[in-house]
Amino acid sequence: MTALYKLYGTPGSLYTGKVRSYLRKQGIDYVECAAGSSYFREKIVKKIGRWIIPVIECPDGSLLQDGADIIDYFEQEGPQRLPAVPDEPAVEAIAHLFHLYGGEGMLRPAMHYRWNFDEENLAFIKDDFIVGLASGGDAAVGEQIFQMASNRMRTAMGFFGVSEQSIPAVEAGYSEFLTLFNDHLAHAPYLLGGLPSLGDYGLIAPLYAHLGRDPYPSLLMKRTAPRVWRWVERMNSRDHRAPEYADFDEVYFKADALPETLKALMRFVAEDYEPEFAAHVAFGNNWLASHPGIDEGTLGLKWPGERIIGKARFNWRGCVLETSVMPYRFYMLQRLHDAVQGSGAEASIRTLFADCNLAAFLDLKVVRRVERKNHLEYWGGQNS
Repeated sequence: MTALYKLYGTPGSLYTGKVRSYLRKQGIDYVECAAGSSYFREKIVKKIGRWIIPVIECPDGSLLQDGADIIDYFEQEGPQRLPAVPDEPAVEAIAHLFHLYGGEGMLRPAMHYRWNFDEENLAFIKDDFIVGLASGGDAAVGEQIFQMASNRMRTAMGFFGVSEQSIPAVEAGYSEFLTLFNDHLAHAPYLLGGLPSLGDYGLIAPLYAHLGRDPYPSLLMKRTAPRVWRWVERMNSRDHRAPEYADFDEVYFKADALPETLKALMRFVAEDYEPEFAAHVAFGNNWLASHPGIDEGTLGLKWPGERIIGKARFNWRGCVLETSVMPYRFYMLQRLHDAVQGSGAEASIRTLFADCNLAAFLDLKVVRRVERKNHLEYWGGQNS
């Protein structure tokens, strides 16, 4: 029997959902394994350096961690059945933008709709967490593990800016996003045309695990954005074709013929995410200025696996929010910058992004690069 890739995650994990979708779309044979198993805790976590998912164990025993890095690995192993990176530089830049926004910019609605609707969600979420983290164990142990995870995640809501004051704005913003994405999917089966891209894999992370699977937000999506729900189903199928788009070519949009519905979504991202990201970059640069002696290869924190360097305040949709600043987000934005700078088409990309109020995303950067090695983020050299 051919050795398979092993995906360690949980059924309701946001970032596991991204990798699972990619593996299915690419037709990569894998077996899903529980992150609550003793093998994961005693073997995988020791090698990774922290408890974090998803992790892929390759047939040769090597490990891959982080959704972006996992996709990079398989894309470089290619050619893949469905390349996730569009050929045209401007379309690739859009893919990187939504890859960032889906995984990082949609955490407020994802966390709110999972943890603030206990009457509808709690029984499902509890069973889901126990299955993923304590399957086969004592019921009391499972209950204890869930309560610990639940308390941690409910606290994390605040780190991402979900509060009693911000909830109306969170819900209004998510409703607007669903409407825009639903309208866009009237014209194409995927974000960037007839094939799934990095942008789709970024978006599927919150739109499947939290917003398309938990009971309350799942029903909300089905009622108000049925084409988005169909896209969620499509993104979890090994078949990339969509019968309701029978005449649609299985190619990406052309940069000179982007639909207005896509540009409307891009303008939404600008409004929804730029205030937070600008505040985080400013905080990151001030933090680096106050820590001038940090060597390359470390984040300069007490624990190597720590991810948060502080909190930044900003105005968002009429609210004042304070959210956690994580260098990993700078790493994801850096991928967009690297793609644009190496494209030979920077001027046209800048024109497109400016037209969609996104020019800042091409200029926002911390003064040092963020790199990843041995499954951890760290500060690298000066950012060009």
